Amino acid sequence: MIVTTTNSIEGRRILSYHGVVTGQTIMGANIFRDFFASIRDVVGGRSGSYEKVLRDARDAALAELESEARARGANAIIGVDLDYGALGSGESMLMVSASGTAVTIA
Repeated sequence: MIVTTTNSIEGRRILSYHGVVTGQTIMGANIFRDFFASIRDVVGGRSGSYEKVLRDARDAALAELESEARARGANAIIGVDLDYGALGSGESMLMVSASGTAVTIA
C-alpha cells in the first residue's frame, strides 16, 4: 500500500475515494526511561529509548491506518498527517495519531 503525505501520487490516477481513515496509539512511559532521559537532559545528547518509543508508536498508528484503509477497499492513503501529544498525569503517556484519505489508484 502506498502511504504518502502528498494529496496525489505522481503518475497514478485516483479512481475512487473511500473517506478519511485514522490510527491512534497511546503508549506509557517507563520510570527507568524517564530517569535516564532526565540525566541526558542535564549532560546533553539524544534519548535513544524515547526515540524508539516514538518510532514504535508512529509505526503502530500507521499500521492501524493502513488496516482501516484496506478494510474499506483502498490500495493507497494520501494526505497523511501525524500528530504527537502527551497525556495523563505528568504527561506520562505518549499519543500518536495518524490520519489520511483512503483511495483506490490505478
